[in-house]
Amino acid sequence: MNSLIFSTHKFVAAARFALFAACALTLAACETDGTGSSAADAPKAEAAAARPQAAKPPEPVRDAEPMTRSRAARECWMRTEKGNAHEDLDKRADLVNKCIDDKMKAAGAPTPKT
Repeated sequence: MNSLIFSTHKFVAAARFALFAACALTLAACETDGTGSSAADAPKAEAAAARPQAAKPPEPVRDAEPMTRSRAARECWMRTEKGNAHEDLDKRADLVNKCIDDKMKAAGAPTPKT
């Protein structure tokens, strides 16, 4: 009776370990940093490799939406969160406000008076 319980515990422990190892390997295969290719990119890559490359320079990327204050704020907050996450929130807010003003000037939009 004792040996049956002992072997059952060993089997359950081995099954848990196998499940854990399978999950760990599955998650390790996932690439979440956005630098790798995905299954959706595979047909595009195959089509690009099949046709010959032309010698013309690449076209500049055009923004889908115009520069608005909310878009500038979104972009500036993302940049500040990545680069200055260790700073105080008030200092980051000042950096974001300056960044928004710079982006709006570069886009040619008037800065609202507050």
